[in-house]
Amino acid sequence: MSVDHPYANRTAQHFDGIEFDEALIQKYNRQGPRYTSYPTALEFAPMADGMEADILKNRDATVPLSLYIHIPFCHHLCYYCGCNKIITKKNSDAGDYLTYLSKEIRHKKSVMPSGSRVKQLHLGGGTPTFLSDDELVELWEFLHAEFDFAPDGDYSIEVDPRELRPDTLQILRNLGFNRLSFGVQDLDKTVQIAVNRVQSLDLITHVMSEATRLGYQSTNIDLIYGLPHQSIKSMNATIREIIKLSPDRLSVFNYAHLPDRFVAQRRINEADLPSPSDKLTMFGNIITALSEAGYQYIGIDHFAKPSDTMAQAQRAGELHRNFQGYAILGECDLIGFGVSAISQIGAHITQNPTALADYQAAIRDGKLPAVKHIQSEPKDELRRHIIMNLLCHDYMNFGYLRERFGIEPTQVFADEIATLHDMAADGLVQIDDDGISILPKGRILGRNVAMVFDEYLSQKHAGRFSKVI
Repeated sequence: MSVDHPYANRTAQHFDGIEFDEALIQKYNRQGPRYTSYPTALEFAPMADGMEADILKNRDATVPLSLYIHIPFCHHLCYYCGCNKIITKKNSDAGDYLTYLSKEIRHKKSVMPSGSRVKQLHLGGGTPTFLSDDELVELWEFLHAEFDFAPDGDYSIEVDPRELRPDTLQILRNLGFNRLSFGVQDLDKTVQIAVNRVQSLDLITHVMSEATRLGYQSTNIDLIYGLPHQSIKSMNATIREIIKLSPDRLSVFNYAHLPDRFVAQRRINEADLPSPSDKLTMFGNIITALSEAGYQYIGIDHFAKPSDTMAQAQRAGELHRNFQGYAILGECDLIGFGVSAISQIGAHITQNPTALADYQAAIRDGKLPAVKHIQSEPKDELRRHIIMNLLCHDYMNFGYLRERFGIEPTQVFADEIATLHDMAADGLVQIDDDGISILPKGRILGRNVAMVFDEYLSQKHAGRFSKVI
């Protein structure tokens, strides 16, 4: 394996190999970040006046763009949800929001140097399909008037199957969207009623069939384990039906009950939640079922068919993580638009106001809206490289660190390596002259390995994260 690209061509056998050891998971399962960035969002600080303009003005125009558009509106409140959303029945709210959104986009575009091509677009929420079909067309055409889009780019949208109109999937495909993500969460009706998200298997089957018929390149289904009234038996039944639907990707999230942080979760009766032991068994059964069905375990809570571009990127050593989770185009600057949207531009991470009124006020005043900021230091780049490669490729190569960063990693990280010796003794990692490899027993606990290299992780953040499993 060359130092030039040490993360490429990891064996298929490695990514097929995952072992679920309940005793070890119980031993190491603790709270920790998901590392959609490093430093994590907990390091955000107030943003100085004029800083966002400077960041945008000075970005490297040769770096391609990934655009994220946040649509916060939902018609229904899902009780488990911790996303930034606004529950409303007023469809007119969307039109007003698009007006503000277009002003923000134009303002940011006017400050940025020209010449960058968009390789990725993602509409998230909330519920992006809260927008009418005409509004979705309007937004797409507006973006294409403002930016140069690559013809072979990655263009995705999150879809609530309950909110789809008869022609929406066809319209989205005609526009150029090529990836869909469906929120399903669970197929058991008792569970669905408890979380206020009722949708039939017939409905999910229909939208998946339509997506296939229309030629979408990739479909993702979101599931959650640990919801009220879920049982090992009911979750097994759900995953069997989902496998029959054959999505290209699956995101299987661990429900974290944090009612003090997320008001909607106060509608869930804690007594109805499955036990930690049952949750663990559910996840183990999910891993087994998906592995037997041929899915590649990407990491944390993501799975993909080996033929999917995400799985291919992982095997080629080109997988990344950003605020959208795992990403196949890590060379892009991420520009976020809308309330609460996050941007990652070079060494800078910024976030827009999380309250709609504050976001709108900034736009009305002609301001760039970001209010929070993180600026990475050179030492952060080093640790980010280590953390992201451990989570994306289960590997950290010493030779590459020497070559790229001019350090002797066995000296700089002597304390961290010593900390990993217990994990090595338990068969979670292997430490040798080449570097640190996460072994099949450790793949589920990759966040635990990554946390060892996080110098910001301290008591000041205790209780701010969900458990790893």
